[in-house]
Amino acid sequence: MPMPELFRGRLALPAIGAPMFLVSFPPLVAALCKAGVVGTFPHVNARPQAQFDAWLTRIEDELAAHRAAHPGAAVAPHGVNLIVHRTNPRFAPDLEVVVSHKVPLVITCLGNPRQVVDAVHAYGGIVFCDVINADHARKSIGAGVDGLICVGAGAGGHASAQSGFTLVREIREFWDGCLVLGGGIGDGHQVRAAEALGADLAYMGTRFLATLESSASAPYKQMIVDSGMSELIYTDRFSGVHANFLLPSITRLGIDPATLPPKAPDMSSLTDSEARTWKDIWSAGHGITTIHDIPAVATLVARIAAEYRRACAIGPSLSLAAS
Repeated sequence: MPMPELFRGRLALPAIGAPMFLVSFPPLVAALCKAGVVGTFPHVNARPQAQFDAWLTRIEDELAAHRAAHPGAAVAPHGVNLIVHRTNPRFAPDLEVVVSHKVPLVITCLGNPRQVVDAVHAYGGIVFCDVINADHARKSIGAGVDGLICVGAGAGGHASAQSGFTLVREIREFWDGCLVLGGGIGDGHQVRAAEALGADLAYMGTRFLATLESSASAPYKQMIVDSGMSELIYTDRFSGVHANFLLPSITRLGIDPATLPPKAPDMSSLTDSEARTWKDIWSAGHGITTIHDIPAVATLVARIAAEYRRACAIGPSLSLAAS
């Protein structure tokens, strides 16, 4: 499978740090890129809108300085996640900022990526699109994207109900371009497993949420460490789209999710200045099952990379008869 030229020789691990709402800020993005993992953030994390330009400048300057100081290091490119839904009032102005900075990687979600593809390809950048099923993948391919991000069951935030095992294999039947798999990936063995399924890169969010550079609050990070599968709930009651949330963050507010009526989709809530749902009700993916600490990003990536190398060294199953 093809690896975009943008990533060649610049990754310590075949992975993208997923953009996390109200969590992925410049410190986390820069730390990931310096460690050799693609760092990304949602454009609406920059508030007010004028801060978006400043954030991109800050990330660009920090990474340029790091490359100059460490000429032999694998410094990964950065990226921005754009919400292209028609109700998002920041889409058009923030796309202009993306173009002005020539952001190397743009990830689209919740809408048709065609306009983004045209704008980003014009300056030589690449566009990946989040997809949760094969139909969505076909539409994104038709729009001209460079890569598909399969957000499988178990991903933090908005996630598919379909297993990543079947989602990747289904899409590989008609797509031979770059493919990324997300959903419950938190260590090097799982990154290697994603490759074995046919993915080129892993999409990792929750594991990087619980790091020193993450902008999540200390109680949020600790809840990630303390929680397991029984503390997760997959529901559309809060954002209008099914997503995985931490149940303790809901019940502490005196809310019983079972008593709430379904909420109509309204992506404009993601740009609301309060962002109540995601600020007070915390999201996480199935990867919480093996998260037991809150390390620095560099330490964590080194650990995951070592696990990945060990997984790559594992030979054929000993249960198979020799041919």
